[in-house]
Formats: sequence, C-alpha cells, structure tokens
Amino acid sequence: MTTFLYMTVLLLSLGLIIFISIDTFEGINFLDNHYYMTYQLWVCVIFVIYFFVEYAISDDKWHYIKHRWFFLVLSIPYLNIINLFNIDFTHEELYFIRFIPLARGALALSLIIGYMTTNLISSLFLSYIVIMLSVIYFASLIFLEREQPVNNLVPNYGAALWWALMDATTIGSYIYPVTVTGKILAVVLAALGMMMFPLFTVYITNWVQRYNKRHNPTLFEDEFTDQRYKPDES
Repeated sequence: MTTFLYMTVLLLSLGLIIFISIDTFEGINFLDNHYYMTYQLWVCVIFVIYFFVEYAISDDKWHYIKHRWFFLVLSIPYLNIINLFNIDFTHEELYFIRFIPLARGALALSLIIGYMTTNLISSLFLSYIVIMLSVIYFASLIFLEREQPVNNLVPNYGAALWWALMDATTIGSYIYPVTVTGKILAVVLAALGMMMFPLFTVYITNWVQRYNKRHNPTLFEDEFTDQRYKPDES
C-alpha cells in the first residue's frame, strides 16, 4: 500500500511540474485553466492522504509532524481557494503563488526518492540533489518572467537556465540581473550552491571509503594494526 502511494505521489509530482512549466512557457492563465486547477486539486488531496497515512504508520508521531508539517502546509489547495472565493491578486503576486504547487512537487520528489533509498547517506544525498535541481529550475522560470521584458541579455528560457546553473555553481556568466527579484535570486542561488556542492565531495569520499572497505578490508585492518602496534624504535 505504501509503495503504491509513494509511486502515485512521485508521478503526480512530476506531472504537476510539467503542467506548470507548459503553462508558464505558453503564458496561460492557470486560474482560468480548468484542467490544471482540477489536476492540482486532486494532487493536493492525494498529498494530504499521503501525509496522514505516513503519520498513521509512524512510530514516533510527534517526530513525524515536527519534520513533515511543511509538506502538509504546501498540500493545501491555495489556488483553488483563491479561485473559489474570487480573491484578487496582482499579476506579480499570482505568479509567485503559482510556485507553491511547484515547491509542493519538489518536496514530494525529494521525500519519495529519499524513502526509496535504503542507505541513509545516499538517501540524503539524492534528496539534496532533487532539492537543488528543483530550486535551480524554479529560479530560472522566475528569472525569465521578471528579466526578459527589461533585460536584453535574457532573450529566451535557455539564457535564463544558463544563468541559473552558472550562478548556482558560483562560476558566474555574462548575464547579470537588473530587477530586484533577479538580484535576490542571484544571492539565493549562490548561497545554495556554496552549501550544497561540498556535500557532493563528502558523499563521493564516503562512497570511496565504503567501496574500499567492501573490496579491500585487509587494507584498513593492516593500516590500523600498523598505527596501533607499531614497535617503539627508541
């Protein structure tokens, strides 16, 4: 049952990200898109069910709520509530509100991929990768929407994605933001890159050590013995 639920959430998350991306590229008003609003409502319902199923089978329920409450908050169908009560927002406000489902999908992907990995270190590593790639992708969409009308260096999405990747790796590029939103994204992506990329080094080092221990156990035993029982030459 839980495996089926995991796969359902995984597929729904991917579908949600694809759906929003297509609407963004084509400039479709998502509040007027009946198919999208219906889809994301059912995604929210499934995500809420997933949260409470996980809560029910959790051994430490308080620990689960403390570490998963944000997932439940993101699972609330905000867009449907806005549409139902005809709440007025500016174009800019609605644009950022639409990224709540994207954040919901990214968080679900990181959680599910983490659950499907048995090794704790690999689970954390894969979760971090999903989160980082998701943030880079979302930042590129926001950067395109805010910068393209006023920045000649951002003629299309390819340029926005290139900027986001180069900024996250702290390498930098010929593209520089001119809007306040773009400048904030530049700082956020650079900070994220400085925090995340050292994890790759730690993971690879740990993986190499585990590989050597499995295939050359005597190497570590001999090294430990030499260091501990080295005779006193004095």
